[in-house]
Amino acid sequence: MTEVGSVYGQALYDLAREEKLDKQILGEITALNESFQQEPDFLRLLASPNLPKQERCALADSTLRGSVQPYVLNFIKILTERGYAKQFASCVEAYRQHYNQDNGILPVQAVTALPLTEAQAQKLTEKLSGITGKTIELTNRVDEGCLGGVRLSYDGKCVDDTIASRLDNIRNLLKNTVL
Repeated sequence: MTEVGSVYGQALYDLAREEKLDKQILGEITALNESFQQEPDFLRLLASPNLPKQERCALADSTLRGSVQPYVLNFIKILTERGYAKQFASCVEAYRQHYNQDNGILPVQAVTALPLTEAQAQKLTEKLSGITGKTIELTNRVDEGCLGGVRLSYDGKCVDDTIASRLDNIRNLLKNTVL
């Protein structure tokens, strides 16, 4: 996350929380961020120095007015006006961090060899929620290289209980064993 993203994302979050629109705005900026990732040319156009700022802001206004909350539209126009349109994803990341912290949400990424079933995901979510005391937002990424088991990444921690990790531990133990 960039410094610009951190400052602007927090400012938008503080406004949204004050107006009790934090959840709605999170949904809108997340959807916009996904759209911008699929069509990066729009953000590139908003950041282009070849167009005057007024035209870029007018473009954002005409494209997004009526489809997003006015605070979100104004936020994008401010980023465009200040030359930070390309920092939108970083702003969304900062906003999400503040939202998650205030709402007791912990994003967790589970890496497995095969996709988790609904039952497995539910059981893992409940277990982690009991351990952390937070609402778990679980995402599953498949990596056939882990062979089996699960590797969890959350809150700056990594808990690796994959078969590949266990085999590495055994390999290191045997390497360091003196006979």
